Amino acid sequence: MRFSPMAAVILGLALALGGCGGSKEVKLTEAPARMTSIGVNTYLWRASLDTLSFMPITQVDSNGGVIVTDWYSTPQAPNERVKVTVTILDTELRADALQVAAVRQTLAGSGWVNAAVRAGTVQKLEEVILGRARDLRRSKMMD
Repeated sequence: MRFSPMAAVILGLALALGGCGGSKEVKLTEAPARMTSIGVNTYLWRASLDTLSFMPITQVDSNGGVIVTDWYSTPQAPNERVKVTVTILDTELRADALQVAAVRQTLAGSGWVNAAVRAGTVQKLEEVILGRARDLRRSKMMD
C-alpha cells in the first residue's frame, strides 16, 4: 500500500497523538470548490478538515471556526486515545489565527484517565494545518 506524503504525515500524527484503539470513522465528503459564507479563513478551514479527516468528527461550526473530533484510537495502542479541537480565530491566513488543543487519555484499572500529550504534538499538528492551508492558497492562485 502506498501513501501520499500528506497521508504519511497524518498517519505519523495519529501515532504521535498517543495512538489509540478502534472507534468508528466518519468520512467527510469533499467540500464544493467554492466555499461561501463561512466566518473564518477558507484555507485554514479546509486544511483543518483535511488534516483531521482520519479522525471521527463530532462538531463542525464553520461560522465559529471550531472543529472537534471524537476520541480516536489506533489498533497499535488500544489503551490510549486522543481528542482534538481546532479553532480558527480569524479570516486571515496567519499562524496566530489557528489554535489547536489535544487531550490524551490512557486506560487504567478505574477507566480512562487524562495523560500528558506527547511534546510537540500540538505544534506539529498546527504546522501541518498551516502548511496545507498555504498549499491550498498557492494552488488557488495558480488557477
